[in-house]
Amino acid sequence: MRISTSLSLLSAAALASTAHLPPRNYASHDYYAVHLTSSTSPAELAAHLGLTYDGPLSALEDHHVFKAPTHKHDIVDSAVQELKRRRRKREVGAEYHVLDSVRFTQKQKLKPRHWKRSRIPEDPRAKESDAVKAQRKIANQLQIKDPIFEEQWHLFNVVTPGNDINVTNVWTQGITGKNVTACIVDDGLDMDSRDLKDNFFAEGSYDFNDHEDLPVPKLSDDHHGTRCAGEVSAGRNDACGVGLAYDSRISGVRILSGEITDIDEALAINYKMDMNDIYSCSWGPPDDGRTMQAPGILIEKAMITAVQQGREGKGSIYVFAAGNGAASDDNCNFDGYTNSIYSITVGAIDKNNKHPYYSEACSAQLVVTYSSGSGDSIHTTDVGANKCTASHGGTSAAGPIGVGVFALVLQARPDLTWRDMQWLSVMTAVPFDEPSDWTQTPGTGRTFSHQFGYGKLDAWAIVEAAKDWKLVKPQAWFWSPWMHVKKPVPQGEQGIASSFEVTEKMLKDANFERVEHITLTMNIEHQRRGDLSVELISPDGMTSHLSTAREHDDAPYGYVDWTFMSVAHFGEKGIGKWTVIVKDTKVNAEVGTFTDWKLRLWGECIDASKQKLRPLPTEHDDDDHDVIVDHPAHTTSISVPSSGTKTATVNPSEMPTRPVNQKPSSKPTDVEQSQDSSATLAPSMTPSAAAPTASSSASATASPENFLPSIFPTFGVSKRTQIWIYGSIGLIIVFCGALATYLFLARRKRLQSSRDNYEFEVLDDADDDENARMLGAGAAGKKGRRAKRGGELYDAFAGESDEDLLSESEDGDAPYRDREERFNEKAGLEEGSDAEGSHSSGSQGGKRQ
Repeated sequence: MRISTSLSLLSAAALASTAHLPPRNYASHDYYAVHLTSSTSPAELAAHLGLTYDGPLSALEDHHVFKAPTHKHDIVDSAVQELKRRRRKREVGAEYHVLDSVRFTQKQKLKPRHWKRSRIPEDPRAKESDAVKAQRKIANQLQIKDPIFEEQWHLFNVVTPGNDINVTNVWTQGITGKNVTACIVDDGLDMDSRDLKDNFFAEGSYDFNDHEDLPVPKLSDDHHGTRCAGEVSAGRNDACGVGLAYDSRISGVRILSGEITDIDEALAINYKMDMNDIYSCSWGPPDDGRTMQAPGILIEKAMITAVQQGREGKGSIYVFAAGNGAASDDNCNFDGYTNSIYSITVGAIDKNNKHPYYSEACSAQLVVTYSSGSGDSIHTTDVGANKCTASHGGTSAAGPIGVGVFALVLQARPDLTWRDMQWLSVMTAVPFDEPSDWTQTPGTGRTFSHQFGYGKLDAWAIVEAAKDWKLVKPQAWFWSPWMHVKKPVPQGEQGIASSFEVTEKMLKDANFERVEHITLTMNIEHQRRGDLSVELISPDGMTSHLSTAREHDDAPYGYVDWTFMSVAHFGEKGIGKWTVIVKDTKVNAEVGTFTDWKLRLWGECIDASKQKLRPLPTEHDDDDHDVIVDHPAHTTSISVPSSGTKTATVNPSEMPTRPVNQKPSSKPTDVEQSQDSSATLAPSMTPSAAAPTASSSASATASPENFLPSIFPTFGVSKRTQIWIYGSIGLIIVFCGALATYLFLARRKRLQSSRDNYEFEVLDDADDDENARMLGAGAAGKKGRRAKRGGELYDAFAGESDEDLLSESEDGDAPYRDREERFNEKAGLEEGSDAEGSHSSGSQGGKRQ
């Protein structure tokens, strides 16, 4: 019977591998994503645990989806942990068990909708200019008859000539996006629109909200994806306007119109990666200035799989909108999607090359392109047979313009890898005359700004450069060990710096030639996260502002294994001292401790023949925090002078005055370094040379690093080790107390045995209740009740986790709407005109329009 059941399950698996997973009903069933060893049959695991096997998890090798009727426990993980417990107690042997094949398991939880990064501005102003004649000449030459083409200033700007994407000379060469497919991952795509139907690619499309083949917009606000699609692939016809790559194919994957799980999102972002070339993602976590959220490990695995296997191994191209939270003091490095090394993060400028109040800045932003502001927006396709819109905007609109440009590039050079596209963006982006922290980078000689990346995309420049571009060699990487700092962070004008020396031999051993991306994973415990800022200085002197202070971020903890990213170091060799500087920018009662950090260099390899693909990450990649490695690390306190410092950036007085994440225009030059050679614990634990501020000194004993109140010593070890130490002490105390009690009772029994004919009385319930009241609530539980057994008391908390308790305080609905009305109220921020629709996700996200 079991053999036939297994065969039927395997047949179902074979069928599932060639079709979609069955629609998921989260109301009636729980779903599990499980990574099994390749030699294990999923049918065997399903039979052992009483699960139903739904099928393989798309492109993730050896990942499978199982389901079971809704249950409060995690069936798979509980079984795995129970097997481990029984083995520890030697109740079962060490022989192979089917649960030994489980390498990763995750019970799926619905998460709120991602935020659309969009906005609804005022009605656009009419435009009249002599340049219209030149525009019409181009339209006649290319036979463009689309009725709103003359309004599409981002394609040909007749009001401020030159402030456009510079695409018409690309079109005249016949480069219009042919044979390239862009996938709009969003809230649907109106494939019946006359502007999109001829280019719609049904085979590359799917609806993961309603589990249907076509991503039809259904909700009243499901217009975001169609507008983004029109920017990329609206046809050259007599409907509305044209897309940047008007002969490209366009597909749609619908995920933003309801709650989804990590399984759904992982499937969506590499859907049909053998057919879809570019994924346009104009959404993300909430842009509220207080959220930090990164994609889960399944989603990260999906992205890595796509860049390694998509486009026949050349890698899928991911484009993410930078985010619209600048007015809320947000920074796109707090978004784990936009700060991924696999994403091209695109910010916004308006038609006057001005920085719109909404577009976020960060060291992970690669380029900017055009969107709403200065009284106008992007004119494009809308939902409806022949409907247009003049009010598409936000970084949601900037991202798809980048997608359209990259589609043109891929037609010109289809053999480009995902990293070649990033290199071409860096080398051809155009800086412009707008005050910012423009800095010439030592690696490439290009100019970089945290506000604008390497500049604005230029379609003609990047296509021309792509024609004879030499492909980069495969990706290599170098990872430092964990640097253990464990020091209070001074407040105000001081900071704490920790350095790591990368040697030529280290990089040679890693087959590493030059830098592309820098990621820095760190832990800082702090009582108010928004007070923190982090800088990274490379051996060549380039400063990346990884983190900026956020006024609205009141989270009572700091950074927990958070990874920041920078693209400001493209082309650097990476050899020398890398220094991270942590600052507590506010002098107040909220204090913190810089715990540890880990540096990762990503870039081009030396010898392509020796380089292997990066292994897929696991949930245990960063579990080695407490490993002390002998390495040349150095930790110091620094003074940050308020004036007179050397800097390569513009004067702060020239910076825009809008409420955005402006970056400091200077970096410390007078670093007070400690030279205490007597430190022996670890090189990174050198005593601080500069005295901390009064507030940080006062807080040293109450450092968040302590596991118990400040009167208890920390022994100079991590909280995990402190728990072990104090736990052992506690067990010894309990044992001694139990022994003393035993000896006391034994002595009492001996004394009582000498009494003649003493009989015990049986207490009735009333007496029992009276005794309970005398003993107090600690022994009797609630008033008048008899004391419960230990197991019963423990079961009173069964099923409740920290996450369950915390989730009750969160507003599950609010972050997942466009919140257009809120941004309309902020219209006065932009010359009394523009209003910005929101996006989101601290645990999820939203459309960025």
